Amino acid sequence: MALLTSAPRGTQDVLPADSYKWQYVEKVASEEAKIFGYRELRTPTFEHTELFHRAVGDTTDVVQKEMYTFKDKGDRSITLKPEGTAGAVRSLVENGLLNDTLPVKVFYITPCFRYEKPQAGRLREFHQFGVEAFGSANPVIDAETIQVAHSILTRLGIRNLSLEINSIGCPTCRAKYHQALYDYFAQRKDQLCDTCKGRLQKNPMRILDCKNETCKEIAAAAPKVLDYICDDCRAHFEGVKKALDAAGIAYAVNPTIVRGLDYYTRTVFEFLSNDIGSQSAVCAGGRYDGLVEEMGGKPLPALGFGMGLERLILVMERNGCEFEQPAPCDIYIGSMGEKASSEAFRLVSRLRRDFGIYAECDLMGRSVKAQMKYANKIGARFSAILGENELEQQKLVVKNMASGESRELDMGEGFLEKLADHMAYEQLYNACEDVEKLFHSQQ
Repeated sequence: MALLTSAPRGTQDVLPADSYKWQYVEKVASEEAKIFGYRELRTPTFEHTELFHRAVGDTTDVVQKEMYTFKDKGDRSITLKPEGTAGAVRSLVENGLLNDTLPVKVFYITPCFRYEKPQAGRLREFHQFGVEAFGSANPVIDAETIQVAHSILTRLGIRNLSLEINSIGCPTCRAKYHQALYDYFAQRKDQLCDTCKGRLQKNPMRILDCKNETCKEIAAAAPKVLDYICDDCRAHFEGVKKALDAAGIAYAVNPTIVRGLDYYTRTVFEFLSNDIGSQSAVCAGGRYDGLVEEMGGKPLPALGFGMGLERLILVMERNGCEFEQPAPCDIYIGSMGEKASSEAFRLVSRLRRDFGIYAECDLMGRSVKAQMKYANKIGARFSAILGENELEQQKLVVKNMASGESRELDMGEGFLEKLADHMAYEQLYNACEDVEKLFHSQQ
């Protein structure tokens, strides 16, 4: 029978053999964010299209080329969210959370959607871990936000990373920079791609993000934003650098970073890796001090970052990073015969419910030999076989699959407690042996 359909281009299945990697990365990112005082926020997968036009910007590639937008049955324009920040701001404004004690700090793990050419670490449906902090204009919180990302990447064991930072100024001083860019690119307008010719009038900064090779060559010699920022923005940027120095986080100033979304102001940053082909960002973010007001809230400074989980996992794999492995089966209780099979199911049900033990039994009607082969395949730490003799004598032989040693347990009163205690003791003993072997190997 032919396959009915396949996954859409630019999407992927996360199979059970790999899902533990995702669970580990999400766990580490969430735990590190919580250490810095962030709480989880969950927002809808789709929003009203207007949200992204206002927040992300009409002149960005995201809005112009990459959004998945459609009309719903009520003839409303709906968009699958292309990034996490706009929805987070909308949620906090709508639910009045920004009227609470400041700063308000949230993190999220969310699917995002962008119609672009699929490539390594870049899919049309991707998943993003992000943090957002609201209420502080202090440059120290810029450094702290960067520190959250740094802590996550460090704990995951990723090497060969570099942090690059820049300031793109405030709307006041950026107007002068826009004029300088306009003057520069207007002299070279005939060489620009059609998209950038349109950007020239609306937002010449977007030309700096163009992927067209000719536009990139022209942009390389364009005026640099740091030459145009005002004294207040320069002092803020110096404060960010001072705080990063205090935190012991190495960085380089890259005046070409402008980020691809219109809501950014002042600090912008990227963590870059060379392990997925050309140098590519595994985490990026910055300030967006005007976005809350743009979304209908009170004027409030804010900043955050996002990191794509697909790209992050790919970098970890190429770095040889270790992922926390899923816990193996604690015990497999095999059986022979209908009565023994029923009792095995009862026992594993009790072990799961009353002791939180990962227990399995036969569900396929396999032979005893096939059952033990399956127990080995799922990595069961212990195994036992129930048959007529075991039921009649009320004795069960429990085998340690690692050492091969066995112990007979009485199946009378308190049997499951004894079984759980025995397994816990054996696992602790094996762990101590492993530590001792490691200690002697290093002498």
